[in-house]
Amino acid sequence: MLLTDPIRMLPSLILPLAGVLFIGGFSPGSFLWAAFGIAGSVIYSAIRWATFTYQVVGDRLELTRALISRSVRTIPLERIRGVDVSTPPLHRLLDIAVLRIDTGAGGNDKQEGELDGVTAAEAERLKAVLLWHARARAGVPAGSGPGAAGAAGTVRGAAEAGTAPGAGEPAVTHYGTRGAGTPAPDRVFISVPRRWLVYGPLSGAYLLTPFALVAGAVGAAFQWGGELGLGERILWSAGEWLWDHPLLLAAAFALLLLAMPVIGVVMYAVFNWDFTLRSREGYLVAERGLLTRRSVSLERRRVRGFELVEGLVERRAGMARTWAIVTGLGDSQTRGQLLPVVPLPAALEVAGEAVGRIAADLRRHPAAARRRRLFRAISPWLVAAAGGLVAAVTEGSGFWWALVAAALLLAALGVPLGLDRYRSLGHAYDGSRLSVRSGSLRRSQAVVERRAVVGWTLSQTWFQRRAGLLTVTAGVGAGTGGYAAVDVGAAAGVDFVAEVTPDWLAPFVDGGTPA
Repeated sequence: MLLTDPIRMLPSLILPLAGVLFIGGFSPGSFLWAAFGIAGSVIYSAIRWATFTYQVVGDRLELTRALISRSVRTIPLERIRGVDVSTPPLHRLLDIAVLRIDTGAGGNDKQEGELDGVTAAEAERLKAVLLWHARARAGVPAGSGPGAAGAAGTVRGAAEAGTAPGAGEPAVTHYGTRGAGTPAPDRVFISVPRRWLVYGPLSGAYLLTPFALVAGAVGAAFQWGGELGLGERILWSAGEWLWDHPLLLAAAFALLLLAMPVIGVVMYAVFNWDFTLRSREGYLVAERGLLTRRSVSLERRRVRGFELVEGLVERRAGMARTWAIVTGLGDSQTRGQLLPVVPLPAALEVAGEAVGRIAADLRRHPAAARRRRLFRAISPWLVAAAGGLVAAVTEGSGFWWALVAAALLLAALGVPLGLDRYRSLGHAYDGSRLSVRSGSLRRSQAVVERRAVVGWTLSQTWFQRRAGLLTVTAGVGAGTGGYAAVDVGAAAGVDFVAEVTPDWLAPFVDGGTPA
């Protein structure tokens, strides 16, 4: 920790240290002050390490800090939704890890507890401790939990040795990594083959990385230019010189375009190298990462379904991404990922085995929904073309005629887009799970267990009322909180709600339509 903490703080110290050196004219005094700043960061890290302890006391985890004032954070074990173990590159060299505890407090992406610098073995041992309560609730005897030893211990920093509690202190249960009972063997649902790394650029998430790097470099150049005394004039002059050489600029742009798929593969590999999804003692465990290896555990009894997402390019290539729909999960877009970009059949098979598949086909929505999709995809561009036409006739400018042509082209492209959006609509129910699907550029299909539904919202805009359509949203205490079947026929939408939860809608229905 005395090494990793200062290195982690180094980016925030670079600018202040550079400022001290420049202000001091690189004199011996300025170097002395810079060295004092570095030494101060090491001393600060040492104090943080020496004044932080953690311990499992009965049914809770206590994190104690005493840097300036003493603070004790208590996390009941029953509130823990998952435990993540990650190993950044420097941590892997030192055989230590970062353990993060997610309680789903507020449904945000903040972890309630973090232990940075425990050994890799201790991280796995403590992970078993914190997840042991789920096995206990499932009926596993306490003595067969992850270690039945009754030793007590308070662990400081990355140390593993413990000391007995003092007089008057509560007993501290110390668990090992394995108990007296034999744990159930892991079941591996999928280990993503490395040849599938070539599918990474299809998601589009990493394709713009070269342009993002260039933009970041330009921003850093302007920021550092001021700090280093270069001034913005030199940077602007460099940009103007590049602008005056269009062939060189075009070549640089072409290189960035060529680098997009390569960088996409590299970034996909960095984040999803050896992606493995397995079942382990009541948890879904996803492990991935090349430089930073990360292990995420999701309690299976809190999983309520899955969401299948397909971008436009992914759909054309037959690919999809998958997330779990989990109750009380913070940072669900990262922690809830079941699969990165993989072939669609594999995604459906793995999601069906790990979470549960739906046994009913999606029902098509009425023709009025198709007309509505087409109207929404075409009408904005026709309005823009009409406005541009009026301006072009009035002013006779070539710019307005170009705008009219562009708007008409986009309106024409809106026809296949609207038809595709209509084909993507659908909803289904098989008696235990319901499913809704919508979207075109980003098509999303959610499959949710019936028990996860906590309410319904039936909504109609003025245009939907005119077309005899409505939107049915299933309120779910997991994931995004609600999943909508868009532009369902009014009668079919009510029937869908009555089919899934027949007792809920009866008091509000009169003659087959919402009262």
